[in-house]
Amino acid sequence: MPKREKRSADAPVQETAAVAPLPATRQMTIIAQDPGVKARGSKRILMARISIPAEELIAGPIGYRVQVIDYDSTTRRFNGSHELPLSIDKEPSAWQNGDSRIVNDYRFHAQNAYALVMKTLARFEFALGRRVGWSFGTHQLKVAPHGMLDANAFYSPNEEGLVFGYFEGSNGGNVYTCLSHDIVVHETTHALIDALRERYMDPSSPDQSAFHEGFADVIALLSVFSQRELVYQLLSPSTSNGSSPALLPSKDLTVEALKKSALFGLANEMGQELSGIRGEALRHSTTLDADAKLLNTPEFLEAHRRGEIFVAAVMNGFISAWAARISKSGIPGQEKYPIGRVAEEGADIADALATMWIRALDYMPPVHLEFSDALSAAITADLEVRPDDSRFDLRAHMTASFRAYGIKPASSAPQGIWKPAPAGVRFDRVRFESMRTDKDEVFRFIWDNRKILNLREGAYSEVLSVRPCIRIGIDGFVLRETVAEYYQVARLTPDELKRRGIKLPKDYIEELKRNSRLADEDGSRDDGDSEATTPLYGGGVLVFDEYGRLKYHVSNDVFGAERQTRRLQYLWESGLLEAGKAMSRLRSARLSTIHRLRAIDARRFPAEGW
Repeated sequence: MPKREKRSADAPVQETAAVAPLPATRQMTIIAQDPGVKARGSKRILMARISIPAEELIAGPIGYRVQVIDYDSTTRRFNGSHELPLSIDKEPSAWQNGDSRIVNDYRFHAQNAYALVMKTLARFEFALGRRVGWSFGTHQLKVAPHGMLDANAFYSPNEEGLVFGYFEGSNGGNVYTCLSHDIVVHETTHALIDALRERYMDPSSPDQSAFHEGFADVIALLSVFSQRELVYQLLSPSTSNGSSPALLPSKDLTVEALKKSALFGLANEMGQELSGIRGEALRHSTTLDADAKLLNTPEFLEAHRRGEIFVAAVMNGFISAWAARISKSGIPGQEKYPIGRVAEEGADIADALATMWIRALDYMPPVHLEFSDALSAAITADLEVRPDDSRFDLRAHMTASFRAYGIKPASSAPQGIWKPAPAGVRFDRVRFESMRTDKDEVFRFIWDNRKILNLREGAYSEVLSVRPCIRIGIDGFVLRETVAEYYQVARLTPDELKRRGIKLPKDYIEELKRNSRLADEDGSRDDGDSEATTPLYGGGVLVFDEYGRLKYHVSNDVFGAERQTRRLQYLWESGLLEAGKAMSRLRSARLSTIHRLRAIDARRFPAEGW
């Protein structure tokens, strides 16, 4: 038996003492909605506590995903780096009590913006079952809580962050958009959609341009309604002494009553100073009567007006699910319900709906999204993770609400879920372990199955992303999937488009011919130039199960005649398609422009579009 070596007395000894685990979450105080929403019977601002991922912040605050930069581009002044309290018990009492002084406390502004951005990011990562990076490639999203003197707020991928404006209110003081719960969540959602579906910023169908706005509104509103403090206040009728009743009569809990007290009540309670940016949009959505013809009217072709239809469909479905749940939770003939339980049910439904719609992003096509595609994606995503929907019946309520606005699921399969992937897909030459992370391996799979997947030859093809996911439902059900998205691009001449059954707008064809004649006359056409081309885009999403089998293939054909004809007609009429001498191009869309039109009430100027 070999001798054991003697350890030198000077040799380092590895510490074996147990190390206490770091906390996974921390609580922070935020404004529940905006400074205009006061606590019942008080002049104090209604506050809320939220849980976010815990991390060690440095002054800014700066963390591993968010970097608050308090720079004002209008005054060219840096307002300093803010150190936040280490824990909620160390926060100033003014923050927790909703003292009006916090409206001008830039340190609190930094906390409010940071906490809501992190809460929204965490909500997305929980729903999708993976980390979500930013679209611009860096690790940290920059947040400017006082970025400009303007009644606006927007997400800018070029600036790699969110810019929140401020402006002078009617009382002479400044109004800060970074203090509005749903404005911060709305802009963060824009950044996350851009990270998950980078082609949704491209001009396409009227639904796709409206989806960015409508979806960001929906997640923001559901985030607000998932706070029990706010829901409780919205439901509580005011009394002479400022107290709230413990019970609510059943007549106050019908669909119409909840819509009036909760949805429209929130719209009315939003600070009047911010109504031009957000409150009016919510008011319009809550009062938008269900009408299957709205989508085809000229007024609702404009981006944020059309987005209001999406918001109305989701939020009316939320209210109907809430009212049904309250009724089902009682006993026959019950006349009064505990207000605390009603608020809790509403907050739970809002949270479940937010998760449902975020998960739907993975099941949506990467280009040319239409509202019907989004509905099928939401139903499919929810069914996969939460097959038992008996508690809230969210899928049925969503389907019924969307149908009332003329939106049916894109899929003809039962319940509107996506049809299973085509049979006969080959896996002989690929390895699924590599396909979980490797774009090249996924492209090999697509290439080997290009005929069965209807991958069009002659079009440029690229795999945009490959994302492994682990999703956990509220019932503890675990689903492991890999989601990959690809897109195709083709530039075709008018004759090539005609042969494929894709019709171009007549005025657009005349403009192409005119530009071609001008190019010949002024000699700007090179000898190698051919007839002008028009861009077409298509693509699809592949959803694999944990064993590598293809479950769903959701796609939009790059040469799909009907959808591409509609798209080109809309883009031309909207001024987003420009006829060139050698090739046509699309004008890019800017979210800041959409928000500015929204702030000045662009419904009065429908010709401006977006």
